[in-house]
Amino acid sequence: MNPWHLHQAIRCIRAGGVIAYPTEAVWGLGCDPTNEESVQRILELKSRPEHKGLVLVGSSLEQFKHLIRPLSADDLAKVNATWPGPITWILPCYDDVPSWLRGEHHSLAIRISAHPIVKSLCDAAGPLVSTSANPAGKEPARSALKVRKYFPNGLNCLLPGALGGNDQPSEIRTLSGERLR
Repeated sequence: MNPWHLHQAIRCIRAGGVIAYPTEAVWGLGCDPTNEESVQRILELKSRPEHKGLVLVGSSLEQFKHLIRPLSADDLAKVNATWPGPITWILPCYDDVPSWLRGEHHSLAIRISAHPIVKSLCDAAGPLVSTSANPAGKEPARSALKVRKYFPNGLNCLLPGALGGNDQPSEIRTLSGERLR
């Protein structure tokens, strides 16, 4: 990973930009989750309705303590057994978490990534929105070229790098044991 490219992506995020970056299996779109304008741009780029909510990615669960409610010891063990890794968990969130992140839910979709680029981004910039780089109804992008084809306008930065080698986007699980994807 080129440190200059990483630095440029972090500057872009901090300035309210939308970035594309490689994840475990597909390219993702990301931004600062506290910047409503940036999040709305991602929703517009993807033609994704706000009520669905978005996945947030981080480099540690500690980064989400202000968003998610404390977990029971059993739930924490269940989550920690899969992280870092390509598993997204639906976790209970505080009532003041903005609807542009949680949608119509009282929960947040959270993933702690082991992908070195994602981890480096989150170590430096904090948690990010992490949604697949594709318009609604299209296959997720698996190359930088496909990202550029899907989004010729609207991205502020494309962070080059390799995908993590997984075949499928992150699995989504609930604490009750249901697998949503």
